[in-house]
Amino acid sequence: MLFKLFLTFAKIGAMTFGGGYAMLPILQREVVEKQKWATDEEIADYFAIGQCTPGVIAVNTATFIGQKTAGIPGGIIATLGVVFPSLIIISALAGVITIFADLAWVKNAFAGIRVCVCVLIFNSVLKLWKSSVKDLWGILIFIAVLAASLLLSVSPIVFVLVSALAGILIKAMEVKK
Repeated sequence: MLFKLFLTFAKIGAMTFGGGYAMLPILQREVVEKQKWATDEEIADYFAIGQCTPGVIAVNTATFIGQKTAGIPGGIIATLGVVFPSLIIISALAGVITIFADLAWVKNAFAGIRVCVCVLIFNSVLKLWKSSVKDLWGILIFIAVLAASLLLSVSPIVFVLVSALAGILIKAMEVKK
């Protein structure tokens, strides 16, 4: 199991160009669909928690899933797996990136990669939407957080905490009815 965790998260880490959110589609495919280690709802929860905790969201999410799957050793192994490819790639690029950074084809390649990452993130948002926004209250929370995030310069932690509080209050009101 630990070896499988390492290999799965190393594959995810090797394909995660563009940051933690870019890993959502790969994570969903590998962890939810192929390995069945988590559900779509759990992935959404792990990403929310990972966003609120210190550290890189990809590392935090790998740690949560690894720990859920195989305890503390699983969390450690999944974390090592997700960072291993980046360590190798960054180590290889660190010495040569300044030499090639000003070349037109390198700049154009990075521009294309950024566009691709935006599409991958958009697809992930659609999948998260389907598993997270299930009723009118979910839509209202989504609209409120979207509007606030566009208008205010506030830490994402504030949005997550306020949304959590709203979810608690809404469910408490539903139970009273």
